[in-house]
Amino acid sequence: MEKEYLNVYAFIDASNLWQAQKVKGRMFDFEKLKRFLKEKFNAKNLKVFYYTAYPADGTRDYSLDSKHKFFTYLKKGLDFEVVKKELKRINVSNECGVVIEEKGNMDVELTIDTVRHLEKYDAAIFFTGDSDFLALVTYLRNLKKDVYVFSSKNNVSQELRTGSNGYFDVLEIGEDIWGKNLEHRH
Repeated sequence: MEKEYLNVYAFIDASNLWQAQKVKGRMFDFEKLKRFLKEKFNAKNLKVFYYTAYPADGTRDYSLDSKHKFFTYLKKGLDFEVVKKELKRINVSNECGVVIEEKGNMDVELTIDTVRHLEKYDAAIFFTGDSDFLALVTYLRNLKKDVYVFSSKNNVSQELRTGSNGYFDVLEIGEDIWGKNLEHRH
């Protein structure tokens, strides 16, 4: 990319990235990803926001310590702004009876931060494929901000792909942004 940016802000929807990581079978290496973005967008300064929801204590048969250590690493090790909240547990009735569904949507938090920091960046990068963000992308572009979307072809809306200044499929990025193999819990 030929254009240079003074300040680039990246907004990562962790649940959307999770889908790409599952397809790839590998975790992102966020240190490599941060370096890649800074170089790709010729950014003098790059600020990364990471939005995630996590299970409540006692709702899993495994320890959540590693997840919280990961959030600390992103925040203290890589200087990410980590925005997190506990998954909401909702009782839902279906043909099998009452089941618990977990919801952790972070779209509102991501949108508020994007607008709240509007004067601080020249370009915004979104790691999401959710068509709900088209209104935000359009709003930013109307304000003469450059907006780029990273997602995967199996998890991105056509509107978001075409409504931004550029779309990148994370599964097709040539540079190495990947870390360790994904481990599945049993």
